[in-house]
Amino acid sequence: MTVTIIGLGLIGGSLALSLRQHGLAAHLIGVEQSAEHARRALELGLVDEVETDLSAAVRRADLVVVAVPMDAMLTVLPQVLDATGPQQTVIDVGSTKVTLLAAVAGHPRRGRFVATHPMAGTEYSGPEAAVLGLYEGKTVVLCDTGHSDADALQLVEKLFRALPMRLLYLDAQAHDLHTAYVSHISHITSFALALTVLEKEKEEQRIFDLAGGGFASTVRLAKSSAAMWVPIFRQNRPNVLDVLDEHLHQLQHLRDLLAQEDYAGLTDQIHQANHIRKTIP
Repeated sequence: MTVTIIGLGLIGGSLALSLRQHGLAAHLIGVEQSAEHARRALELGLVDEVETDLSAAVRRADLVVVAVPMDAMLTVLPQVLDATGPQQTVIDVGSTKVTLLAAVAGHPRRGRFVATHPMAGTEYSGPEAAVLGLYEGKTVVLCDTGHSDADALQLVEKLFRALPMRLLYLDAQAHDLHTAYVSHISHITSFALALTVLEKEKEEQRIFDLAGGGFASTVRLAKSSAAMWVPIFRQNRPNVLDVLDEHLHQLQHLRDLLAQEDYAGLTDQIHQANHIRKTIP
């Protein structure tokens, strides 16, 4: 089939590579606002061509993937559905869903849209960040599938299973709540940790020399793009604030135990935290 991918960064570019690897796309059309990113995407072979006319790129495709930042998604997705015909399928790959689905709830082509969120990524951005096999073995969340046409949903399920990915079905509110807990909080705390270290340790060479694997893995997400993450935090603000308040509470509790030299209590809290092993081996 012909696939149009709107947004040729990490997520869109990696999906293009996977679709090509698994023989799921005979022709890949890219749509990219940045001329430099469009040029690099062609050089890297992420897509076969770049189309400057959004509507034309949509009309030519069997499947359209919208892979732009969440603030742009609110504008781009309705435009894509405006140009979508009754036999085409549209997906997004965004990290929040409640606001987005509300924006297209009354659209006459809503049934051709399947809301998806592949739970995969890295801290890098742009076409150069595209990774072959990024999605393999990961989970993809399909949201509010009862609002999607049966044939569109079937196509999307078949595509993601072929990558291969695990399929999880959630409503939009549950999706935004749980991604705040397991994804969004990780990024905002990583940003905070990086700011803490940069504030306290003024010698950059010392950070480089002393930072071990634990610090590097914990602060890795702080390299992520503000252009991607600020819109996510904005659209999922209530849930992010909720989990952030709990995180601050837990940090304060650990600080209090340490300040009070309550090492037995600190040991107990670490043992409780170790229970995460049962969920994440």
